[in-house]
Amino acid sequence: MAKYSLKINGKTQQIDVDPSTPILWVLRDHLNMTGTKFGCGMAMCGACTVHLDGTAVRSCSLPVSAVGKQAITTIEGLSADGTHPVQKAWIEHDVAQCGYCQAGQIMSATALLKTNPNPTDEDIDNYMSGNICRCGTYLRIKEAIKAAAQK
Repeated sequence: MAKYSLKINGKTQQIDVDPSTPILWVLRDHLNMTGTKFGCGMAMCGACTVHLDGTAVRSCSLPVSAVGKQAITTIEGLSADGTHPVQKAWIEHDVAQCGYCQAGQIMSATALLKTNPNPTDEDIDNYMSGNICRCGTYLRIKEAIKAAAQK
């Protein structure tokens, strides 16, 4: 076990965990932050996406020991009341069906728009290709990202 001081959603959190513990399980099991979802456990589906200093990363494969002083942002940290432009666009475009992948989708979309505020369809397809939606709402996801880019 090792002690870590992590900056998560703007707050410093102290934890004592095995250094190999993935951030996903630190968030869910140790800090009771359940917005970030477990999908495949192999960084292939994107359900566990969080931001590490603004970059989208898969938290299921990122050990706590690799975080260092980098800031972690989860879906809970985008906005306190769901008013982030991407979250609002998701609602406006009725993106979610089952909703399980949506936190990861939103976190990836937010990172995309931070680096590319006016993405083309091809940009969106390429950037979001690592996020799987079993319900197949890809067209609505794309439309929501385009709408959020306009705000």
